[in-house]
Amino acid sequence: MFEAAPIQADSKAALYAGLAAQARALLEGEHDRIANAANLSALAYQALPDLNWAGFYFYDGAELVLGPFQGKPACVRIPLNRGVCGAAASQRRTQVVPDVHAFPGHIACDAASRSEVVVPLVHRGELIGVWDVDSPLPGRFDEDDRQGMEALCAVFLASLA
Repeated sequence: MFEAAPIQADSKAALYAGLAAQARALLEGEHDRIANAANLSALAYQALPDLNWAGFYFYDGAELVLGPFQGKPACVRIPLNRGVCGAAASQRRTQVVPDVHAFPGHIACDAASRSEVVVPLVHRGELIGVWDVDSPLPGRFDEDDRQGMEALCAVFLASLA
């Protein structure tokens, strides 16, 4: 049985390193995409401060479709040309948005969200979806968060091999 332990860290980099280690332990030996996405969403949502949503959208070949998440109910389908998730997916580049209301085409699934980070999930050269994390605080995410979220996504993608 896996039990997440509180992560004692003196920096964001150390917090994410501890979280990535817990994620590796949690996902070890399991290769099911949905199970691992559900567990990673729960782990990150519980471990990271000041979040109001954390989860996955999976690419079905035409658009992003809601996957496992933690937080309030969310938008079910997102076109690749809309919002922060669509931008991350179509550009294959992590998006760090300090003020979602200033982002052209932002999709407000939860009106409380003020900042967002979205990491594209590319596995074996193919887009499989995005990892989306929102906060009710403006400017909540920075470069350390981008790197940490990308490291968490690398753990998730490695679990699919």
